[in-house]
Parts: sequence; structure tokens; C-alpha cells
Amino acid sequence: HIRDGHRVLDLGCGPGIDTIPLAQFVGPKGQVIGIDIDNEMINLANEKAKEAMVTDWVIHKHFEAESIPYNSDSFDSCRCERLLQHLLEPERAISEMVRVTKPNGWIVVSDTDHSTLTIDSPDIDIEWKLRRFHTELFKSGYIGRQLYRLFRQQNLEDIIVEIFPLFSTDYMSTRYIALLDKTEKEAVATGTITDEELKRWRNNLERSNKEGVFFSSVIMVLIAGHKSYSTVDTV
Repeated sequence: HIRDGHRVLDLGCGPGIDTIPLAQFVGPKGQVIGIDIDNEMINLANEKAKEAMVTDWVIHKHFEAESIPYNSDSFDSCRCERLLQHLLEPERAISEMVRVTKPNGWIVVSDTDHSTLTIDSPDIDIEWKLRRFHTELFKSGYIGRQLYRLFRQQNLEDIIVEIFPLFSTDYMSTRYIALLDKTEKEAVATGTITDEELKRWRNNLERSNKEGVFFSSVIMVLIAGHKSYSTVDTV
């Protein structure tokens, strides 16, 4: 629903991966604002905007998603991707997104339900223990499954839900992306699994990798909601 001349807000913009492409949708008559709490990311995003020659209408600011310093009804649309999993109170960020979006505007969020991470292994019990431990390493690791409820509670309308299943057959990249080193180390330290269980778990995964049969998957949820005029009274 983004059109030429629109004003768009991107929460958790990082190094400008999405704000720069968004600039092409809104054009020089519009504006894209990205916010992030990481100053290094903000500086990098501004450099990328400069390289793309869109600095006249794309800016990046150091702000918190739970307290957006813009007036209500300021943006034609608002979006964030893989941010809410890192927040203790993701509902506050969603409420802020709704507040700063104009009536008839759209709010779009995409995030992971980390509890859906699965790794094919004969050690089912260990896999379940590690899955839960991994999910709860995030401040809001279950956020993917919660988005529909949170959008409904904000009285958003015309809600659209899309599910994106991701899979990997590359053992080493999965270890990196799924933070397995961190998960395993801390799971042993907290007594969630034993050293013997960790050894058995890793041996089986390495065997799967050697045999070319390693497989893992996880689900991301994308949700979009429309802010009606009736929503204004609730935010």
C-alpha cells in the first residue's frame, strides 16, 4: 500500500537494508525514517543512504521502539522485521506503531517463532530441551505466534497473515544462525542438559552432516493490519 509521497517508519532499521529500497517506493516527495538503538547501525545506514543518493528523503535516528518520539498520526505506514523478539514488552512497540500511523495506514510486522526451530535428530528429548532453552534466550522468543492476538488487541482491521517456513541442510550455517554454540553452552551451564547429552547430541548432528542428511527448519510470521478511524480512540 506504499505510494509515491508517503511517509514510512521502519523500526529496528539496522544498516538500512530496507529503508534504502523503501526510498524507491515513496520517491523524493515522500520520506522514510529508520530508527534503531544501535548507533553503529545508524551511522552505517546513513552512509548507505548517502551512497544511494537518497539522503534528501531517507534518514536514520537513534530512538527506542517502545517510545517513538513522533506525533500521533504522523506516518502513512509503519513496519518492523525481526525486532520484537529482542524486546521485553513487544506490545508497547506495536502500540506505538499504531499510534504514529495515520488512520487508513498499514502496520506490518515480521518476526520468528523460535519455538518452531526443529533439527532432525534421534535425540528427540534433548532437541526439545534445547529448543525451549533456545527460545527463551530471546526476550520474546515466542512473538511470532503472538502477533495475531496483539494486532487484534489493537483493533486493527483487514488483518493479513502469511507464514514463511525456512529450512536448511547446511549444518555449520545452522549452528551459526540458530546460535547453537551459545544455546548448548548455556544449557549445560544451567543444568538443562548434561555434558553427556551434549556429547551425544553433537555426535549425532555431526554424523548427519557427514552423511549429507542434516535438516533443520523454523517458521517466520508476517502480519499486516489496517488502522481504521475507530482505532484512533483506543491508542
